[in-house]
Amino acid sequence: MDILKLKDFPEDFLWGASSSAYQCEGAWDEDGKGPSVQDMAPVMKGTTDWKVCSDHYHRFKEDIALMAEMGFTEYRFSIAWPRIIPDGDGEVNPLGVKHYHEVIDECLKYGIQPVVTLYHFDLPYALQEKYGGWTSRQCIDDFVRYCEVCFKEYGDKVKYFLTINEQNMMTMFNMGGYKTDKERYQANHHMLVAQAKAMISCHNMCDAWIAPAPNITCVYPLTSSPEDYLAAMDYDQLRNRLYLDTVCFGKYPEAFALYLKERNAFPDIEEGDMEIMANAHPDFIAFNYYGGSTVKYVSEEEGRAAKEKMTSGKANMEEFMTGMMTEPGMAVGCKNPLQEETSYGMGIDPVGLRITLRELWERYSLPLLITENGCGVPDTLTEDGKVHDAYRINYLRKHIKACQQAITDGVDLMGYSPWSAFDLVSTHQGITKRYGMIYINRDEFDLKDLARIKKDSFYWYQKCIKSNGKDLD
Repeated sequence: MDILKLKDFPEDFLWGASSSAYQCEGAWDEDGKGPSVQDMAPVMKGTTDWKVCSDHYHRFKEDIALMAEMGFTEYRFSIAWPRIIPDGDGEVNPLGVKHYHEVIDECLKYGIQPVVTLYHFDLPYALQEKYGGWTSRQCIDDFVRYCEVCFKEYGDKVKYFLTINEQNMMTMFNMGGYKTDKERYQANHHMLVAQAKAMISCHNMCDAWIAPAPNITCVYPLTSSPEDYLAAMDYDQLRNRLYLDTVCFGKYPEAFALYLKERNAFPDIEEGDMEIMANAHPDFIAFNYYGGSTVKYVSEEEGRAAKEKMTSGKANMEEFMTGMMTEPGMAVGCKNPLQEETSYGMGIDPVGLRITLRELWERYSLPLLITENGCGVPDTLTEDGKVHDAYRINYLRKHIKACQQAITDGVDLMGYSPWSAFDLVSTHQGITKRYGMIYINRDEFDLKDLARIKKDSFYWYQKCIKSNGKDLD
């Protein structure tokens, strides 16, 4: 609906941006840190590794000072589990603990609220080697112990903790390399139980709020056919509700549970697991948003053929991606012909953000925090040391306007933390795909001087924050 008069952003609205440890810190083996699964994973050809990244580990004071100059009132970052407990289940590393105390203290010095993600893809590699990581229930206990170290150390300073970043992306795209769907959804169940236990521990140990942090989006049917509409409903359960109904309501979404059971992929659930999830009680929902999803119905036979083609070794890129986005007998992901895209094919859909905010608020009635939303494209550093990123400003402007519209609709939105504060190494496209409002002077293989350079978007976002979202021009 059209809105005749927009509400202002709340006076205590959290303005900031985000990062993750493995994508920005570097110092991958310094000061006692153990390797993570990301450190040991193969690097895509033509892209950099994670060893230096943006060198945030050594330069966090400079980076946080720039965030303060922009006017941030929050900074969402992650703690690296293998920096705190190098082998995942052994001795706590005092130098790692000290480092994050320093990061948090530096934020608080400027009045910036740290929003701390406890797990952002970087499982300690030792646990993957020891017992297969999340496929084992032992990982539940090890994760909870690690979280409790963080609550004990930082719980009197941090108001907002996030549990697991994009658990749904890890599961849907099989980032753990699981051999069967049963194994994949078993690992996912262990993460759900671990997350719930961590939330309970947080509430018992400190006064902080804690939330899940999946990647959530509205799901559109490709056409108005009833089959496509039903496919969109089913895909919403697979992509979104599996990760929020479980933590908010303590139950698996029914239709998707049936889908898994009929295909022998539903996880083994031990006595007490569902009660633990029902008692987790998140205080809010954090979520990442990069555009709406669009699907159409695909039959079991067609879907399995697409999956077989994907794994045949003979698929072209389009066939491979189709297979990745296919759930046989349910849905296949499609390009939305009405949605704009970045040069990397990511959707630009601010209306979808308003829809997603509405859907989350109306289903779960919990405060919401946007923890990722951004425009990842190559940037050009001009000869006079400038980065003119009008495309990023336009992207942010449209999505912030959608936030204001959702607030006017009645949504309780706590803050906006786009991806990312400064350039970091993208998971699949290296440093060439840039999201930051601060340029890091390096390329894929030449570290140069790693200088921090303010992009045009830096100054635009600074004005936006200073005006509490009123000045978007």
